[in-house]
This record gives sequence, C-alpha cells and structure tokens, in this order.
Amino acid sequence: MASETITLPISLDFQISVGYSKPSIGKLAAPETKTILPLGRAFQYHATRVLNKWTLAEHEAAIAKELEATKNDSAGDLGDEVDDGVGEEPESRYILELDPRDWKNQDQYAVLGLSSLRWKATPDQIKRAHRKKVLRHHPDKKAGQAGNANDDSFFKCISKAYETLSDPVKRRQFDSVDEEIDDGDIPSEKEVNASPEAFFKLYSPVFEREARFSLKQPVPSIGDINSTREEVEEFYDFWLKFDSWRSFEWKDKDANEGSDSRTEKRHIENKNRSERERRKKEDNTRRRNLVETALSLDPRMKRFKTEERLAREAKRKGPSASAGTPAALSAEQIKEKEEAELKAKQELEKKNEESKSAKEAAKKAKEAAKKNLKKEKKTIQSIVTGSNYFLADGESVNASVIEGQLSELDLLFAALEPEEVSELRKEMESNHGQGKPAVKAVLIRFAKKVSDANKASFKQFV
Repeated sequence: MASETITLPISLDFQISVGYSKPSIGKLAAPETKTILPLGRAFQYHATRVLNKWTLAEHEAAIAKELEATKNDSAGDLGDEVDDGVGEEPESRYILELDPRDWKNQDQYAVLGLSSLRWKATPDQIKRAHRKKVLRHHPDKKAGQAGNANDDSFFKCISKAYETLSDPVKRRQFDSVDEEIDDGDIPSEKEVNASPEAFFKLYSPVFEREARFSLKQPVPSIGDINSTREEVEEFYDFWLKFDSWRSFEWKDKDANEGSDSRTEKRHIENKNRSERERRKKEDNTRRRNLVETALSLDPRMKRFKTEERLAREAKRKGPSASAGTPAALSAEQIKEKEEAELKAKQELEKKNEESKSAKEAAKKAKEAAKKNLKKEKKTIQSIVTGSNYFLADGESVNASVIEGQLSELDLLFAALEPEEVSELRKEMESNHGQGKPAVKAVLIRFAKKVSDANKASFKQFV
C-alpha cells in the first residue's frame, strides 16, 4: 500500500459564512480537592477479607456459617410460639416460581403453607403462617445468599396472599371460587348402599364442606341412623331453604389497562354482573340437586316411609289385627328388616355382576374362537387327511370318499358354533393317540348332535 506524507500544520480551505461570530468561552473554575470513598458489596467483601486477613475460601466459609446462624435464629423466633396447627408444608418449585403479576390466579393458601387447612384456617393461623414465610423469604435476609433468584418475586406473592386471606371480604371471594375444593366430589349410590352407616360417613363431609357458605350459623348436623323424624326433617328443611353468601366477584374480568373509555368499562361491568348471576344460579341448582339426592338415599327417610306404610295397613285392618302384625314391629325390628333387605339386594347385585362377568368371558371366548375358526378347520382337515380318511393304512382312498368326507366336514363346520369347532379340534387331538376309530368316533358324535337338531344329515360320519 502506497504511503503519503502530510506536512503540518494543515490549512483548511473553506470560507467562514457571513454573520458568524466566535462563541465566548467563560473562565474555567479553579480545581478543588475531593474525597472519593469506595462503596458497594464488592468493596465490602474486599475490606472484610483485608481486615480479617482471610483468604477467599475462608471468607466464603464465614458467610456460610453466618447464614446458618441466621436460619437457626429464624427457627428459634418461631419456636417460641405455639404452632396452632399450622404445620410445615414443603415449598414446591412451582410455588416458588409464581409470577406476582398473576397473583389473582395463585393458590393463596398454598403460598402461605395452609393448603391442608384452606377455609378451615383461623385468622390467627393465617398470621402465624405469614410470619413464618416472611422470616424465611424476606429480601433483606436473602441478600447475598445463593439460591432462588426469583425469591423477591415470591415474597410479593406472599404479601398478596396475606392481603387476600387477612381481609374477610377478599377471603370470602377467594373461598367462593377455590379450585382446590371439588364441588362435584359426591358419593355414588353404590357406595352409599354398601352399608347402613355408609350414608352418614360419606355425606357428612360433603355437607360440612357446603355449610361454610351458610349465612345462618350454626348449621344443623346430619345426625345418625337413630335421629328422630323431627331432627331429620329439620335438617333437610334447612338445606332446601339454604341461604348462601357465596359470590363470584373473584372471577370478574378487568378492563383493559390504560383504557379510559366509559363505554368499555360499563360493558365489562355488565358482563361481570351477568356472569356472577349465572354462576350463582348454577351453584344454587347444584346444591339443591345434592340435597335432593341425599334425601332420596337417606336410610332414615326409607325407614320413615316403611313405618308410614305399615301404620296405614294396620289402620286399614283394624285394632284386632294390629297385635303381632308388621305394624307392631319396633324401630329395631324395622332396622333389622331393612338391613336384611339391603343384604339380599347386595347379594343379588353380586350375582348379577358374576353373571355379567361370565357372559363377558363367554363372549370373549366366542370372539377368540371365531378369530381362530379358519385355523381350527384346517387342523381338523389335516387330522382327517393324516388318518387316511379313516381307512386302513396303505389302502388307497377313492376320490368320492375324499370329496364326501370333506363336504360333510364343511356341513359340520357350518352347523357348529366357533367355540364348538374349537372343542371338536381339541377332542380329536386328544384322541389321536388312541387310533383312527377313536378320532372318527368324536366326529360321529358331533355329527349326530347336528343331525338330531335337524341342521344337516351325514353319510360318511355315521
């Protein structure tokens, strides 16, 4: 590459425009002495190592020891308090990585470690659970710790969860739509009828779950098999007129962020109101269906109906016939009678199940036999051919005999069910070692069965 020599100074060949004036430059300020102090975590760590004459490894060990002591102090702070049933729940990765921007869709109870208590958690338990989480996840305690980089975000989730559950109104709104509680978890009729006590064991937690929404407290107990008619009727009367505080505001949609349109906001409000009314109506229908189902399965109601029927029969027959009649049965005798009827019903259902299983097994066997029918036919034909068409060994076989036996085999196959063809093949194979007459006798027996049923006639296998 060619080089070029430049002679200094350089003169610039351009003209200054008319009207240009050189700007005035003020006087520079006098220099001053300033003190600069080192700051920041990096300098703090450096200074700590210099002052203590630590190596980097020794410093890291000291930090780890300090963190362990802090952890023990937190545990000690909590140990002075009564646990009050809060317990200790493991924090899953999913919980720790929750996005605080989506706090409304998080499980508020799980964030505070109360997922096992949920709506049963008392205000004091919520406070204790919140304090535990704050001591463990506060950003000031997490500073400098290696670990979950998302912990500050999780602390915001903790704050939102406590804000929700410590406010009675917001907590009711969240409890109303708590997706971790399955409203459709209802025992089946078969489970309820398994024993006289099964109804109370299975339906008691269901009604307890629903009772949390009642405006009227206390809610009547479901009782037991010995409850009086008045108690039972009072129970169902309460539930059929149930007054619920359950609401669905938590599911409301928010207007678009930054939107100032009144029309849009009014539209969103109307839509939310309509959705709340729809959900409320569906919930009332669901609960009423639940109560009516329980009423129809309640063994006490069945007993009351039986007692009414027997009383009517006794009244119709007159006083002279009442003594010693079913109407004179005691409540205990009626209960024993119902248990006997239930046991008989269960035995009948068991027999029906066994019969159904047997039918299904037979159906599967028939389908398997049908699937292997072609193979079974070929095996039987091979046995007949291998037996020299039941003639003496070495004796030549006439074409008419071959044609006659094979034709009659086709007739026999057509008249038998697939499983019967399979049975024929098995018997012929099992008798094969006993000689040709034994094998032919099996064929003759099956052919006679078909012939007696007037399904076909045979000349070769008679």
